[in-house]
Amino acid sequence: MQFTSEQRLDDAVLEREFTLGEIPGILWTPRSVSASAPAPLILLSPPPIGLRKTYPRLVARARHSAADGFATAVIELPGSGDRPRWPAAEQALADLRRAMEAGEPVSDEIIDALILPLVDKAVPEWQTALDALLSLPEIGGPVGYSGGVISIGVRLAVVEPRISAAVLFAGSFVPRTMFEEARQVTIPLHVLLQWDDEGNDRQAALDLFDAFGSKEKTLHANMGGHTGVPQFAGDAAAQFFTRHLK
Repeated sequence: MQFTSEQRLDDAVLEREFTLGEIPGILWTPRSVSASAPAPLILLSPPPIGLRKTYPRLVARARHSAADGFATAVIELPGSGDRPRWPAAEQALADLRRAMEAGEPVSDEIIDALILPLVDKAVPEWQTALDALLSLPEIGGPVGYSGGVISIGVRLAVVEPRISAAVLFAGSFVPRTMFEEARQVTIPLHVLLQWDDEGNDRQAALDLFDAFGSKEKTLHANMGGHTGVPQFAGDAAAQFFTRHLK
């Protein structure tokens, strides 16, 4: 991990951009953390549209988490932002848009082609990033995961034992094979669902929640579109992490 820039945000949060091989990322840490008092870590998984486009939302979540005593980190997903283009993923996305614009059902083949290769590539990258982040003296466990694509969160919850709890955003298509993986998830879950999300298969999101094997799982469904998560729902997610990571 190589840090490439550093700045203070209102003197309360330290923001450091980094690269991990070809992968860019950002780490936010509260002012109070140190090697003698390391902070728990929350991994913020972005949507696959690039860190630059989603930075305002990400930094707002990072500031909120820092106020609660958490460090947060994000990495650019494969094929997004300034990373090399991924022709197969771009073709799958074009097929998805074509089907939706024509009012046709989105086939399992399109969903699999769009999501499964992304999960297969992104999850090992998140694990590599986690190795590097936890080697920093100011970062300690436990670790939480927050965000979407929800299938990335499902896979990480199954294969990464260092993740203790997860907040998942039900706002992306879910391959059928992920339902079997969901049954293997056992960590505490807090799932956010926007009821009127025009790009989300609501029934698939409900079925996925039902499939999770966790003994503690909570579904927060709110009216509104994809980006309309109300503040109180975000506050409840923050309280969830405080309960499980501190």
